[in-house]
Amino acid sequence: MLTKRRMLLCTPLALAVFGAVQAGAKERVIKIEARKFRYAPNVIELKKGEAVVLELTALDFPHGFSLPDFKIRADLVIGKPVRVKLKPEEAGQFGFLCDNFCGSGHEEMAGTLIVKA
Repeated sequence: MLTKRRMLLCTPLALAVFGAVQAGAKERVIKIEARKFRYAPNVIELKKGEAVVLELTALDFPHGFSLPDFKIRADLVIGKPVRVKLKPEEAGQFGFLCDNFCGSGHEEMAGTLIVKA
């Protein structure tokens, strides 16, 4: 049985170890800018099983972001980053696009996610 004193001494150590494990498990953040009529970058390469966060920011218009094969969809408000998590479990090429009509040229606003084995 642990005494209160031992519990107090163990807690900071346990938190330090847990924090180190958490810090080592950080996901890669990929920043994507959306503006009429493109995403930058519009080609994103990942490894199969790699956990990432897509941080999307609309610069000029309330755009949308859709990555249908992963059932990911987000509304992008001007100047406010939106973060979506992704961990692809299969290799291939997958399209993403703006699904909020943003004017003439909207149909060109698309990109490719490439997942390598």
